Amino acid sequence: MTRRLSVLAPILRSETQARLLAGLLLQPDREASIAELAREIGADPGNLHDEVERAVQAGILTDRRVGRSRLLRAADSPLVEPLTNLLALGYGPKPAVEEALRGALGIDVAYIGGSWAARYNGKHGEFPRDIDVVVVGTPNRDDVTESIVEALRKIGHDGQVIYRSASAWNEATDAFTRTAKAGPLVELEVNDAR
Repeated sequence: MTRRLSVLAPILRSETQARLLAGLLLQPDREASIAELAREIGADPGNLHDEVERAVQAGILTDRRVGRSRLLRAADSPLVEPLTNLLALGYGPKPAVEEALRGALGIDVAYIGGSWAARYNGKHGEFPRDIDVVVVGTPNRDDVTESIVEALRKIGHDGQVIYRSASAWNEATDAFTRTAKAGPLVELEVNDAR
């Protein structure tokens, strides 16, 4: 990932820094290695090392060694809560929706699209106020919609959920589907327990 400013949290120095911190602070019980985080955010592990050092020295992250691995997690610091709140607004929709979908049956694939996906992919513009989620498959729509909308509300966003069958998504015969597929999409990790 080349050094570029964060569009979703412009107060931070780079997109790499923002995604590193979001990957750990938005999941406070998580512990991850630098290599794992680098793969997840698309950064070079060597470049990520400098961001990790700054965050550890600032008391935002804490680390421990296990063999040759350096494991990182959110630190117990008064800086963490306000930074987490900022990151939740910008970067929270992806993990929040992924958590809301965990264990839901009948989902083939899911995406966040629209203005949030555009900002996540680096396109400048107005801060997204609502989150567009596309669910492909045959889940229980009422349960999934309620779960997603509630998860987004907890982090300060409104949301809408659009459903498509796998064939409707693949064939893209309607205008919405064609537009959604042509625009920016962020694929969500869906843990379908079929």
